[in-house]
Amino acid sequence: VQLQASGGGLVRAGGSLSLSCTVSGLMNPIFHMGWYRQAPGKERELVALVYSTGKVEYSDFVKGRFTASRDIAKNTVLLQMNSLKPEDTAVYYCNAGKFVAGGYENHWGQGTLVTVSS
Repeated sequence: VQLQASGGGLVRAGGSLSLSCTVSGLMNPIFHMGWYRQAPGKERELVALVYSTGKVEYSDFVKGRFTASRDIAKNTVLLQMNSLKPEDTAVYYCNAGKFVAGGYENHWGQGTLVTVSS
């Protein structure tokens, strides 16, 4: 299973970036796809998850600024990040999971760095 993320980079505060992640080697139905992030010295935290039901879950600190979407047929999840703040600086990790016999599989991508300058 591979989760290939792209789109990170350097942006000024107030700017926008888009992240994309494509999952390969994981058969549908994939229940959730989304993003976590980890800032230096901090724990990994949820950013947004998109479920196969259509529900999208956001953390409070990105509501109204970030939009997550998913193309189920392409096994791709996107994260449009607007009004970026310096505190959004982190490594962003793609995450995907599905139900399997006896449990749940959870998979992680390698991470892509987002740096927001003030």
